[in-house]
Amino acid sequence: MAALIAFTARSLQTENPRPFGAAIVRTESGELLLRALNNVAKEFDPSSHAEVRAIRLSTRRLKTLSLAGYTLYTTCEPCPMCMSAALWAGLDRIVYGATIADANRHCKQILVPAAEVAARSDMKCIVDGPVLRDECYALFTHPQMLRAFRTWQTRRRKFAIA
Repeated sequence: MAALIAFTARSLQTENPRPFGAAIVRTESGELLLRALNNVAKEFDPSSHAEVRAIRLSTRRLKTLSLAGYTLYTTCEPCPMCMSAALWAGLDRIVYGATIADANRHCKQILVPAAEVAARSDMKCIVDGPVLRDECYALFTHPQMLRAFRTWQTRRRKFAIA
């Protein structure tokens, strides 16, 4: 998780800061398969969350629909869409940092805990978290990210009016 936080924090020094990062690792060995960041704005795709991107890129890289044998680490608790994608991908485990309530302080969220989504499914997946919550939440409260959140809110209003 610490490596994922450091990877995600590097985006805070760019023009496009993002607090949402995800990594897929082999469950048994901890070997990193890949990491991804949220890319909603750049791709004009509301589903381009870090977790979904990591799952898409991983299945493509492995040329399989199943990520059984892998764990998803994420800087923030997966939203219901991301948790559903993780379940459909067959991930063994999800480990998250900041909570969905933490994220909701800064941007809109669907406030359904990841563990609840998993519990309501007939697909098995362990959900662990929060892990290193303070360090992950610091990504949300970094001054560069706070500035970006203000533009996200302005952009949303513009799109809603247009």
